Amino acid sequence: MQASILVVEDNKEIRFSARFVLEDAGFNVVELENPTQAMAYLSQSDGSDCSVDLILLDMNFSLDTTSGEEGLQFLRWLQQQGSKVPLVAMTAWSNTALVVQAMQLGAGDFIEKPWHNQRLLQVIRQQLKLAQLQQHNKQLSAAFADPASPLLAHSETMQRLLQQLTEVARSDANILLTGENGSGKTQLAQFIHHKSQRASAAFISVNMGAIVDSLFESEMFGHKKGAFTDAKEARVGRFALAQGGSLFLDEIATLPLNQQAKLLRVLESGQFEVVGSSLTEQADVRLISASNADFAALLASGQFRQDLYYRLNTLQFTVPPLRQRPDDILPLCRYFLQQHGNRYQKPGLQLTATAETALRQYAWPGNVRELSHAIERAVLLCQSGQINSSDLALAVPVAKHSAQPEPIKLQHMTLEQAELQLIRQALAQYPANKQRAADQLGITKSSLYRRLDKYGLDK
Repeated sequence: MQASILVVEDNKEIRFSARFVLEDAGFNVVELENPTQAMAYLSQSDGSDCSVDLILLDMNFSLDTTSGEEGLQFLRWLQQQGSKVPLVAMTAWSNTALVVQAMQLGAGDFIEKPWHNQRLLQVIRQQLKLAQLQQHNKQLSAAFADPASPLLAHSETMQRLLQQLTEVARSDANILLTGENGSGKTQLAQFIHHKSQRASAAFISVNMGAIVDSLFESEMFGHKKGAFTDAKEARVGRFALAQGGSLFLDEIATLPLNQQAKLLRVLESGQFEVVGSSLTEQADVRLISASNADFAALLASGQFRQDLYYRLNTLQFTVPPLRQRPDDILPLCRYFLQQHGNRYQKPGLQLTATAETALRQYAWPGNVRELSHAIERAVLLCQSGQINSSDLALAVPVAKHSAQPEPIKLQHMTLEQAELQLIRQALAQYPANKQRAADQLGITKSSLYRRLDKYGLDK
């Protein structure tokens, strides 16, 4: 589809020149004489008949030929309308201040008249491409920010978890999410916030493991200017930033004992003081925490306060690792394939059947995070329109914590012994689903039953 360029210029000869260059390059061109006409054109009912992909705007018109004020007023009007249409400004006057003002008001680039045709086309194509990429990134970010997307919850396990979280999100109860690294705890915390009554307020996330011990109070509660040696400016703490919204404490188990006591006090009283201030402030936040730690071991060893643990886990949910929800693997792959494909200007990539099999068989010790990285790497390495298993560069599919049997060692093994081991491995992976086990082996369900009977496994 050809892009449509709106040329706003009071000089008829310049408009003709622009039309000649742009139409020759394959663009549709609409000509208008001044910003007033442009405002009327862009304000037409529902905008369907006046849709433009880029505006080429002269900054100086007959009413004021040097200051560029008419062009600046038009840029301000576009800002007020919330317009996302890219704009390239042009003028015959070399005026650095005007260029800066135009850029500050939303112009994407600047062209001086008389222009070089190749330079004009280069700037326009760059701005159109940038606008397209920004739109793609916005759509992908919106999709990924919503963990309720079916792409992230095809498995029964995750659908059931999301249903439970939807129910409890309406309360203000503190929630603790546990599970392996990369399993999606942060996305689920965002999901809880978006489903809560605090959705219109802020969601503030803080990695507790990244906070320097000496700066804990400053990070969490804020400080006044001059409160300590390096406090050259006042700082707003995370509790204040999340006021009325949700505060997500990631890696909560890494918090040292002395800081645990300070956090417990806020959770018990709902009050805190900014460092350097004697004024007590009220904390109005919904607390969501996450960790991959074994809390039973931490509590037994005294490394985590039991009273704080009970404050955090009013409701506790365990996020299953990716290997326990195989139905989510391929939908997630296709989602990341679209995301990274657009990011690296490789849209439309597809997974081959062998790649899909390799992805499903791999144990994913790094969970969803590892899957995203694997697809990103494959996109970068792919030299065609299809991603093969070799592009994925996956390790041997062994899960450290998985109940699956050890990988088969074919040395000194007969064909029947190898077949028997493969069947046992497929049955162990899908104990309640013979069809899935047959699919894993690449045979029909009836063929699997014949082999079960052959090896005495049907009992």
